Amino acid sequence: MAAPARWAQRINGWLRRVPAWTVYLGGAAWMVWLFWRGLTDFTLIEPIDWLERAYGDAALKLLVVTLAVTPLRRFAGVNLLRFRRALGLLAFFFVLAHLLVWAVLDVQALGAVWADILKRPYVTVGMAAFLLLMPLALTSNDASLRRLGGAAWRRLHRLTYPAAVLGAVHYIWLARGFALEPLVYLFLVLGLLALRFPVPRRAPA
Repeated sequence: MAAPARWAQRINGWLRRVPAWTVYLGGAAWMVWLFWRGLTDFTLIEPIDWLERAYGDAALKLLVVTLAVTPLRRFAGVNLLRFRRALGLLAFFFVLAHLLVWAVLDVQALGAVWADILKRPYVTVGMAAFLLLMPLALTSNDASLRRLGGAAWRRLHRLTYPAAVLGAVHYIWLARGFALEPLVYLFLVLGLLALRFPVPRRAPA
């Protein structure tokens, strides 16, 4: 990779002064604020449905940012690697919040939850994305990295890729009629994954 441009060096210098825990704090504040708005904003026609979608939307945004870390470093020289673990874990917790709002506040019955998973394809896809993210959240710590070894740990965490694709497909399927925003998420996810493939070099003439 070529040396980062001067503007990227300035950004990296600023980022080095930002502790990683601020990402967790910001994510927790975001989650609480969304819940508080769903609880108190009486202009919302269906607050539970709004909160469920807001948590899912936040999770997709965080997955997109997580996938953007490597391309940003490779092509722009902006280094967000220090924050990638926090971003990934926050994405998982927003997916978990999305799932809990749906299961506990919306469906409100374990049998109905299981029936929806089996009968509704968009729910099946969303649950598959959540299950792919679970081992990543459980191993997003230094102890798991040492136990698994770097190569195996990196292979495991590539499950982020299909999880992000399934999350975007879940959103598209969930949308009623044609909606542009879910398609934008899918385009961003697929584009960021494509940027991870090495660019073939031309043979010298």
